[in-house]
Amino acid sequence: MRFPLFSLASAVFSVVLVAACTASPPSAGTGFVRVDQVGFALDETKYAYLLSPKDPGDVGFDVVDSAGQKVFSAVAGPGGEAWNDTFGAVRVLDISAVKTPGDYRILVSGATPSPQFRVAPAAELFEPLVAANVRFFQAQRDGADFVPSALRPGPAHLNDRKATVYRVPRYNDTATEMLDKRLVPDGGPVDVSGGWADAGDFLKFTHTAAYSVSALQVAQRDSRVGGADLAAEARHGMDWLDRMWDASSGTLYAQVGAGVGNDAVRTDHDVWRLPESDEITDRPVFRAAAPGDPISPNLAGKVTAAFALAAQLDTGEGAQRKLDKAAKLYAQADRHPSGELTTAFPHAFYPEDSWQDDLEFAAVELALAGKALGDPRTDEWTRDAGQWAAAYLASETKGTLGVGDVSALAHADLIRLGDATGAVSRDDLVRDLARQLDAGRARAAQDPFHAGASYTEFDSVPHTFGLATTARLYERATSADTYAAFGTQQRNWVLGANAWGSSFVIGVGAVFPRCPEHQAANLTGETLTGAAVNGPNQADRFAELNRFPTMRSCAVPDFAQFDGHGARYLDDVGAWQSVEPADDFTAGALLYFALSSGQ
Repeated sequence: MRFPLFSLASAVFSVVLVAACTASPPSAGTGFVRVDQVGFALDETKYAYLLSPKDPGDVGFDVVDSAGQKVFSAVAGPGGEAWNDTFGAVRVLDISAVKTPGDYRILVSGATPSPQFRVAPAAELFEPLVAANVRFFQAQRDGADFVPSALRPGPAHLNDRKATVYRVPRYNDTATEMLDKRLVPDGGPVDVSGGWADAGDFLKFTHTAAYSVSALQVAQRDSRVGGADLAAEARHGMDWLDRMWDASSGTLYAQVGAGVGNDAVRTDHDVWRLPESDEITDRPVFRAAAPGDPISPNLAGKVTAAFALAAQLDTGEGAQRKLDKAAKLYAQADRHPSGELTTAFPHAFYPEDSWQDDLEFAAVELALAGKALGDPRTDEWTRDAGQWAAAYLASETKGTLGVGDVSALAHADLIRLGDATGAVSRDDLVRDLARQLDAGRARAAQDPFHAGASYTEFDSVPHTFGLATTARLYERATSADTYAAFGTQQRNWVLGANAWGSSFVIGVGAVFPRCPEHQAANLTGETLTGAAVNGPNQADRFAELNRFPTMRSCAVPDFAQFDGHGARYLDDVGAWQSVEPADDFTAGALLYFALSSGQ
């Protein structure tokens, strides 16, 4: 869960995967049809939404093909709830009967026609989106192993090969200032080069990288999409985690770079620049714990799972080495944590409360890897996975899928493992997947656009992708389509079937973020294709935007007339609250698209 401090990002002038649309929105007196701008698989439930100044009643609508021929007509369905003072009604348009492959629009009298959308086999819809997400990770690469592009023409931060380790500094209560007068050296040099920039700036966090690598590796393992490019990105992320975990000394490094300083300590968030010409050349490294000491279980669990998943994917001699490194880290995880969990410094960047889910995830991936390799520790890891699952189910910190809660991934793989786990049953795990989905479905039932995540909180888009992915995991675990329609609605909301009529994945759809807060994209003017952004947020959080002298201005349509229900969406280069892209956001999107491609 991203904290609203110091996130940096950029302006983007883009090419789209579907169709471009740069015109300003029509006047507020017009109705609007909101639809998933990518489209629908052939047999999916298919909903669009009519956003109207006043309730149109039983208004009719038509679906027309690319030649303008009418293929389906019906009357708007239930709804009528007001969205804001300007738009007094939202009506559901059920187009599930349209199952013939093709490109379509929806027409309603008195409303702007919908953007074009496609009805097609799932693979045709979602495989290109996986490729787009991979392009984002390529653009985020740090170090010498970069993918040449206009966004990244050269290597960056090569001094990370010989970085100094520093003591973790103290911060004020609001995490806006470093209290220590200076950083105190505490070791090194260490090679922490490579990896991915975390978001729109150039900090690198083990916490988010481990989650992102794991999501990419699960996508690689459980789908047939992505190919060599996806595999290469997963390896790139794992190579960096391999540098961040020194198994020989029992040291896990948690972070490269500092985001909060003071008058004497300059940080990553004090300047707007290109990565290959970064004037901050000596970036600090912080340990998660002293060498050999117990490591915060949430962080140890995520990194362990990433190594164990890499062992599952490795068909060569390196598999056992990866498994052994994972096992060493898992053994060093703190089983009785107290106080604040370690995520990032300051902790407020990524606040996290749950940790049993991370150890469940670690143990089940160890068990799956161990089973494949015939490792004698497999039974122990299997029992551990069940015990940690039971501990999570008994905890008070249960959430839904995202960087702060990986229980859905852990449960799904524990069901896959299928061996006796003692402390928890398959039915227990299925019920908890349902618990996560039921919470989202209850919220969606009260929302005019069927959104299952709150759009007045941070991370509305990744939480929505998390719900959609969990619906896929539930269906795979049970062979039941109980939550299939709900999962589709969540994807629809992210890709344009929302009040603002915008996709929240850059380059995907007709309308998408043009000015994300991302330094490289802003300064180069290039499209950050495939990046998922935070999305709408609580309206009063937009009082202060990031502004730097070197930012390039970026003009986009104003979405203000569509703000409602306490939420605002602002496509502005300084709006870290809604349009900063991030690795964990995009990894969650990629995982959903990959799991859906074979649906």
